[in-house]
Amino acid sequence: MLRHPEVTITSVTGRSYVGQKLGEAFPYLADLDLTIGQELDGVDLVFSALPAEASTQSLLPYIDQGIPAVDISPDFRLKDPALHSQWYGFAHPAPHLLKEAVYGLVELNRDRVPAARLVANPGCYPTSVILALAPALKEGVIKPDIVVDSKSGVSGAGRTLSLTTHFSEINENVQAYSLGGHRHFPEMVQELERYSRDRVSLTFVPHLIPMTRGILSTCYAPLEKEISTQQVRDLYQDFYRGETFVRVSHNPPQTKQTLGTNLCLVHPVVDSRAGRLIVVSCLDNLVKGAAGQAIQNMNLMLGLPEAMGLQGAAVFP
Repeated sequence: MLRHPEVTITSVTGRSYVGQKLGEAFPYLADLDLTIGQELDGVDLVFSALPAEASTQSLLPYIDQGIPAVDISPDFRLKDPALHSQWYGFAHPAPHLLKEAVYGLVELNRDRVPAARLVANPGCYPTSVILALAPALKEGVIKPDIVVDSKSGVSGAGRTLSLTTHFSEINENVQAYSLGGHRHFPEMVQELERYSRDRVSLTFVPHLIPMTRGILSTCYAPLEKEISTQQVRDLYQDFYRGETFVRVSHNPPQTKQTLGTNLCLVHPVVDSRAGRLIVVSCLDNLVKGAAGQAIQNMNLMLGLPEAMGLQGAAVFP
């Protein structure tokens, strides 16, 4: 947002740091002479990055005033309110807004985002998985029996302290987690089934790896019909033609190739011996997986160029 030529950051809120100068809590933001408060004043659009349930409660007054909002929490992503109780452990406080909220994966919902007053910013893992698989499902290339292996940097766990994210625990270590079901699972299934002719059977296994940021997802699905790698890549190129932030890579992508950018790199390849499609995707979980995607949605909601404020090369190496 600091680089965005059409945005003025007028107000910030917090819970732990209320009353402090923003630069005291986050020294890298010291140039913003703002005090962290509890209410937003004089805003044309609101972002919320609060935890589940708390985000809805804080956003409702602004939504009721007709102020557009981009919610980075999971509160408005799932259309079925029963799924919120099952996966997030609370009864949704505003179920009437679930159908209205637009799922903010711009590359797949560009026609709906500009008119939205409430956008549900997608989760980081779902962004990598849905962008990797939507073209193949839509064109009937694969059967909807999907296995996804995802690896994420430590920042995906947020700022809350836990034993597994201590340096001595994560350094030189890799661990799978949430094998009983990750909270992003129903979001992935919901969105993938928009492109599938049949119900999607998904196995999703996330892993925590010793790096700060980045997600790399490897997706596997049996082929529905005989097709070559070149044909699949041509299909993906056509599907994402003209997209600024999704690129079909001819080589297996690396997380550092997206570090600090709003890019998602997608690399499809056919394993003809096994009769499977393999799609590798990667992104920065804090940008295309969160804040960058939120700004991309904001740009469309306010009638601004989609890429405004989001240009820039990856921090490489």
